[in-house]
Formats: sequence, C-alpha cells, structure tokens
Amino acid sequence: MTNPEARAETLSRELDSAFRNRADLYRLFLDELTAEFGAEKAEAIMIRTIEQRGKEVAATAFAGFGPNDAPAIGEAFLAVSPDGGRMYPTDVERSDHHIAFKVKRCPLKDAWVEAGVGDEKLATLCRIAGAFDRGLFEATGVRFDNVTWTPGRGSGCCHIALTNRDAG
Repeated sequence: MTNPEARAETLSRELDSAFRNRADLYRLFLDELTAEFGAEKAEAIMIRTIEQRGKEVAATAFAGFGPNDAPAIGEAFLAVSPDGGRMYPTDVERSDHHIAFKVKRCPLKDAWVEAGVGDEKLATLCRIAGAFDRGLFEATGVRFDNVTWTPGRGSGCCHIALTNRDAG
C-alpha cells in the first residue's frame, strides 16, 4: 500500500489530468461542431449544453440555498473546490451580501494554451466553459456576473461575482 502523501500527490495529478482531458474534449467538440454548423451555432450549442449541466449540478449542490444566500453559496462552492482549492486558486472578496472570486489558474485554460490554441479561440473556449458557472449559480436565483478571459487580460482566468437578489 502506498503512503498517504504519495497517494494524495498521485490523485492530485490524476485529477488535473482529468480536467485537462475535459478541456481537450471541449476543444475537439468545438472544432467538430464548427465544421458542421459554423462557429456561431457551434458555440451556442456548447454553451446551452454546458449551462444545462451547471443547472443539474446546482439542483443537488445548492438545493438548500435561495436567492439571498450569495455569500453562503460562494463559501459552499469554495469548500468543494477540487484538490482543496489548489486546482482553481482564487482571490476572494467577501461582504454581507456579496462574494466574488478572481480565478488565478484554470486547468482548462492551461490545457488550451498548451495545445497551442490562439487567443480568439481561447476566449471562445473560456466563454463556453463559463456557461457551467452561469448555469450553476443562476439556478440558485442569486445575481451572477462572470467575466471570462479575453486577450489582453493577463494570465488569470474568469472573475465571478455572486450578489444576493435583494441587495441594493
């Protein structure tokens, strides 16, 4: 039997690999759908599908929360961040009615960059991936804002903000 530290490191690498595989699937699906339907329709199909998956996850993950629980939803989200938050490290801003995350690293974006994806396609893939977050958080009824990576925004990733529905 492997020692716990070695096992944890192996699982961490395997988890990162699984997320990179997801990124590769997004990239390949986008290429195939674009060839079949054109860029605009391909992106729309992927966004609808991935947003729907976010809604499905929210139905279970956030079933006990409502539209004025933005900080609690954000904290619950952070609590289950893969690999103890190391996979998606964030800077977090908190208040009584609001929580915001600035994602500093994303394994999906890393995989796309390593695959040689250009800036415009990278921005498209980030928008597509961001649809999961929109589905996840909008399903709770909170106010959701997400700014995904675009060329010129630096090395970080998306910025997500959740605000209580009734906050002024």
